[in-house]
Amino acid sequence: MRDIREVIREEPLVRGRLLRLLAEGPLSVPELSQHAGLPAEEVMVWLMGMRRYGFVAETDQDGEGHYRYAAVRAP
Repeated sequence: MRDIREVIREEPLVRGRLLRLLAEGPLSVPELSQHAGLPAEEVMVWLMGMRRYGFVAETDQDGEGHYRYAAVRAP
């Protein structure tokens, strides 16, 4: 994984991208990673920040036990 400071610096740009994907329906971290073409570790960092500030919320779990996240606020 890249340096966490580098990852966080890109958060405002990536947040909109992830929220647009989540607007189509709930996705898990692996699914978001695949659709966005980003490493799962970085997607998790961004999701936890977006969760903390009310942009996303957990909805359910996929068949592999991963939580799915849905957009709560628009980008």
